[in-house]
Amino acid sequence: MKNGFDDNFLWGGAIACSQADGGFLEGGKGISTQDLRYLDPAWNHEQVEEKHHNSPFSKAEFDQALKDMDTTYYPNRRGIDFYHHYKEDIALFKEMGFKCFRTSISWARIFPQGDELEPNEDGLKFYDEMFDELLKNGIQPVITLSHFEMPYGLVKKYGGWRNRKLIDCFVRFAKVCFERYQHQVKYWMTFNEINNQANYKADVAVFTNSGILFEEGEDREAIVYQAALYELIASAKAVKIAHEINPDLQVGCMIGMNGVYPASPKPEDVMNALGAMHQKYWYVEVHARGHYPRHILKKFERKGYDFITEEDKKILAEGKVDYIGFSYYMSFATKYQGRNEKTFDYVPEDFVRNTYLKASDWGWQIDPIGLRISCVDLYDRYRKPLFIVENGLGAKDTVEADGSINDDYRIDYLREHIRQMYKAIKEDGVELMGYTTWAPIDLLSNSTNQMSKRYGFIYVDVDDYGNGTYKRSKKKSYDWYKEVIATNGSSILDD
Repeated sequence: MKNGFDDNFLWGGAIACSQADGGFLEGGKGISTQDLRYLDPAWNHEQVEEKHHNSPFSKAEFDQALKDMDTTYYPNRRGIDFYHHYKEDIALFKEMGFKCFRTSISWARIFPQGDELEPNEDGLKFYDEMFDELLKNGIQPVITLSHFEMPYGLVKKYGGWRNRKLIDCFVRFAKVCFERYQHQVKYWMTFNEINNQANYKADVAVFTNSGILFEEGEDREAIVYQAALYELIASAKAVKIAHEINPDLQVGCMIGMNGVYPASPKPEDVMNALGAMHQKYWYVEVHARGHYPRHILKKFERKGYDFITEEDKKILAEGKVDYIGFSYYMSFATKYQGRNEKTFDYVPEDFVRNTYLKASDWGWQIDPIGLRISCVDLYDRYRKPLFIVENGLGAKDTVEADGSINDDYRIDYLREHIRQMYKAIKEDGVELMGYTTWAPIDLLSNSTNQMSKRYGFIYVDVDDYGNGTYKRSKKKSYDWYKEVIATNGSSILDD
């Protein structure tokens, strides 16, 4: 008899509203943070990378963006127009055999400014209809409340998540969603890749996570830790409310889980890797166990940070998540270079290339076994069900003269990762709920705002600057993934 995943395993794919939906300002939608990210047609690859990874984000830049309601230089306002194409796209997902589909609810579509007392009914109706379409096609929605997007009004008025007032705004948004969609959506997540902002030096990480714009001379690290506290409190409150509304609702967290190896067996390199992993894990610790780990509290003590109240601790303890969702794309290696010699705190500058691994077109190191390691490590630590909600390969796809797209590189990547997650279940005893690839259909890359970094089984005919027909077409990987799902993985486990 062939091996395979359990019959109840949730196969599917994942997107995010800000990278796919479009529908800019339609149906009463407000301006979101992602609507203000600029991409200049004149920029080359290096300039794009510089803008999104090294250049500071500024209020002046966004004030200028608010004066321009065009979509030309603001790709997130266009996405792939999922807002108007979702029925067509869901039909393609059904044909692939999807059991679930992960997307996010645009906070700015429900509460245009973020702090209104009453939601936007037109926005709520859009998700009513989209979720109904999924269920009609036998696909379970898996929904993230905050996926790198929030109303810009909350940034302008309150400074984003640096302000404790956002807790109430988020909880109001979450409660409206839970009450409205409790009979359509069973699986929820609060914040997407909440731990990305551990790299507090990267404006793109902090802004997309928390809507924070830094001023000159501010203690970035302190601000990010404080913002994370408010987000974790908001998440805990949301979990508790969801369970009160409907005990059948399953609410998880979501972290970016790219493992960090020591560059050598040298003890200092091992400590460096441990420090880096501490920065990934502590967010999960709070979500899953309801309290801060002692190593973070010791760090706060060293730095003089004192912003966690007794009431905060009580709230965190009462709102533990039901499962752990995570993304996995690659792994890193780190080498001790003399920084933080006593504490071995996380420093991104210590990352080095792992010479044992190949890399994607964008330099992301490909490490299928690392996915198994991540599954085992997370499950051993927290003993909660896991859900791999992002895994995929961004690549430059070529449309052949006959219209075919032969993305064997994507098939190779996904095959090896699926095999490793199967080993994690069958050999290591990991409890894994499901697997949603990023992404089933081409969409904007969050890291660069480009369409040319493609992930999907479905090709969307649009370039980085919105030129194209938006026509959907199947890549070679489409039928391959269809067979994987149809056989519960056995088609690739016995070769």
